[in-house]
Amino acid sequence: MKDLPGTPGTVSGLVLRAGQCLLAAGSIAAMVTATGFSNYTAFCYLIASMGLQVLWSLGLACLDAYALRIKRDLQNPVLVSLFVVGDWVTATLSLAAACSSAGVTVLYAKDLARCSSKMQQPLPCQRFQLSVALAFGTWFLIALSSLIMFWLLASV
Repeated sequence: MKDLPGTPGTVSGLVLRAGQCLLAAGSIAAMVTATGFSNYTAFCYLIASMGLQVLWSLGLACLDAYALRIKRDLQNPVLVSLFVVGDWVTATLSLAAACSSAGVTVLYAKDLARCSSKMQQPLPCQRFQLSVALAFGTWFLIALSSLIMFWLLASV
């Protein structure tokens, strides 16, 4: 099981963490550039959750890069259990933030038609939708990483 793709200290692990970091940063960037996002708690929660994800993924990507550079194995039980807990916490927070933001986006775009150009001040729903889509992409990569870490913990 130690040769699973995405395990810590491997090139695939580094790529997985970099992907998580980039998608989370993209989600933040798309939401921050949308005017009026701060009026909605779900969108602020998405920003906070994705910010935590950027920090977590960037830290682990740096750790992976360092392990690759010095050719060190990161697969000991203590480190892997830390990765499992961190991934599960960030995955739960990211999914909750993405779902709540998606709900608000659908409410305003479809149910209340607040994104229509006929409105006095339409909401930038396309940016909201892009941010939510990137957040779900981030969550998918985190869920994948969580599963890999869990399998790795079971085999260590």
